[in-house]
Amino acid sequence: MKQLIFALTSDGSSPETFILIESIRKYAGIFSKAPIWLMTTKSEEEIPIKDRTQLKMFDVKIIQFELEEEILSFPFTCSTYAAATAESLAKGQTEFLVWLGTNSLIINEPIEFLLEDGKNIGCRPVHHTLIGSLFYQPIDRFWEFIYSKCEVPEERIFPMQTHVDGNILRPYFNSGFLIVKPEKGFLEAWWNRYRGLYNDPDFKEFYDKDDLYITFIHQAVLSAEILSKYEKEEIKILPFNYCYPINLYEESLPEYRPECTSELVTARYYLEKLLTEEGFEKIPFHEPLKRWFRRKLNF
Repeated sequence: MKQLIFALTSDGSSPETFILIESIRKYAGIFSKAPIWLMTTKSEEEIPIKDRTQLKMFDVKIIQFELEEEILSFPFTCSTYAAATAESLAKGQTEFLVWLGTNSLIINEPIEFLLEDGKNIGCRPVHHTLIGSLFYQPIDRFWEFIYSKCEVPEERIFPMQTHVDGNILRPYFNSGFLIVKPEKGFLEAWWNRYRGLYNDPDFKEFYDKDDLYITFIHQAVLSAEILSKYEKEEIKILPFNYCYPINLYEESLPEYRPECTSELVTARYYLEKLLTEEGFEKIPFHEPLKRWFRRKLNF
């Protein structure tokens, strides 16, 4: 059985996909040769041959999945289902499945992906509050619905701090960074819960009020499902240098601004924030990562 498998979803052609894959092969240390699964709605033949060739060069397994068009049209439904599918396929094959958003970057060996005994899921808080629920304020109707429908025991709700704006929220986790034990079936449980809730009439008033609820209900359901399934002691919240938002470096809390990216283990980014000389130079990249990343961004 493998120690871990990396899994991500994309169309197999986006620049971020290849940046993440190459960063795993180049910088992940003892995990640099771990299997990488690309979950996609496309068949291999539908992926451009130059991209397919590159995927094969990096020994990436292409796994096609199908989902109804109506469901695919709702934000992040595709990635939620892809995560569940990857987990189902990983049972019996690996101890840990690492689910990453394609805009992720491996910088140093992510040894904490190997969760210690007693921890059943690894995650990070969201970067911004957005639709999150402030811990020291009365819970709003949206989160009341989420907790009720996900059957969250009240005693499992604990305070956690966002990475960028520093607010103390009820648990609200980043959906693009999850480490799970496949045999626990958590990602499948998340998908099943989300599939039954995203179209629930109780949420229509929130969707009508603010598109952010449409965009992030999958993440709210994820957060509630974690609390529903696991005691706090079973949840591993990785350090701030995992899933670090490098494009938000200047906005991050002072204590979360490393002097150099060599202090980071994994990062998140948005290409539009980095594709300018000014934006790139605001981040304290170290060598050889800086030179390599510049080349990937075609600077």
